[in-house]
Amino acid sequence: MFKQQITAFIFFTLFFLALDTYVWQGIKTITPNWSTKAKSILKWSYWGYTVIVFVFFLLFRLELIHINPNLVKIISAIVFAIVIAKLFWVIFLIIDDIVRLFRWIYQYFFTDIETAPDKPSGISRLKFLQYTGLAVGAAFVGTAIWGIFKGAHNYTIHRKKIKLAGLPDAFKGLKILQISDIHSGSFWDREAVAQGIKLINEQQADVVFFTGDIVNDRSEELVPWMDLFSQIKAPMGVFSTLGNHDYGDYVPWPTAEAKKKNLSDLISYHKQMGWDILNDEHRVLEKDGQKLTIVGVQNWSAKARFPKYGDLGKALDGAPQDTVKILLSHDPSHWREQVVGKQTDIALTFAGHTHGMQFGIDSKFYRWSPVKYVYKEWLDLYTEKNQHLYVNRGFGYLGYPGRMGIYPEITVVTLA
Repeated sequence: MFKQQITAFIFFTLFFLALDTYVWQGIKTITPNWSTKAKSILKWSYWGYTVIVFVFFLLFRLELIHINPNLVKIISAIVFAIVIAKLFWVIFLIIDDIVRLFRWIYQYFFTDIETAPDKPSGISRLKFLQYTGLAVGAAFVGTAIWGIFKGAHNYTIHRKKIKLAGLPDAFKGLKILQISDIHSGSFWDREAVAQGIKLINEQQADVVFFTGDIVNDRSEELVPWMDLFSQIKAPMGVFSTLGNHDYGDYVPWPTAEAKKKNLSDLISYHKQMGWDILNDEHRVLEKDGQKLTIVGVQNWSAKARFPKYGDLGKALDGAPQDTVKILLSHDPSHWREQVVGKQTDIALTFAGHTHGMQFGIDSKFYRWSPVKYVYKEWLDLYTEKNQHLYVNRGFGYLGYPGRMGIYPEITVVTLA
């Protein structure tokens, strides 16, 4: 895990350095008439900001500095918005550079201008693309701010009716409510979260499922919110499982025992809230003499950079063979790797993890987010033959303390 973190750190450092370098080249082309003093101030401001941001997040991640969490969230949001704005501008700069390249090639091979190959830099950038890119980037910053103060807690109910083959009559019409990816360590508006929980209880579900990532890293993040989440109730129970962030793998610990205790405390907090946490376990629901099996596994991912703690075989051990099974598994890649076409008695799987990347287009007619290029199943309902997977958009947020286009979700599934 440590090796993966070092690799990720090097990758992101090189990526952001390349991004800032390319953007700086673009900035220089629109400030040629500035005075030498103004250019110097701009240069020191631009690269000074980059260095300060890098050092700040490095020290914070290594826990060498301690800052008010809410302040960190605000800083993170501003940095995130600026990075995305830069990426938008880079798209226009790349288009411009491609145009310049083809113009240069044309002049080199198809004109008699002898100086063309010697002075490729003399072909000026297309100012329209330059300023359009800047405008798009600035618009994104505004949208990102809206996503923090409005989108972060724009709880949206998604309703589905799913037909399960072999479902006992007693469970037809069963109302299941799913939430996922709470990330309590990121919350900054208690009143808004309380409204979300009120909305959950208003659905009057028969059973509630939570599919992992209740914290960002540490169990203590959940403590201030336990009184709110313990209000979630359902006649047949509230069942939960663990996600990749719940194990404390992404922060340093003084000892292995401290990390182990962190996880033990977190599991205890689930139970104190009245949630039945399923760590490679199953439960059998009974109604009118008929049965339905709920299976829960620890985090298991087909992606190399995420942990494989779960043991589906162990979770199914001893489960009634003749019952329809519903699986709670945090990472949706688990479904294709170990469930669909393999464990055919698992009729429905609930997952989360992707958050829909908290950014994208989420409409009735079209869905898109960058995360779709990483996860084949990344949002909403997927079906293959008689097996279904539902990927929840997440209740909370991580990193960027807001949402743009893909809003926090409360899923209500009615079985048929």
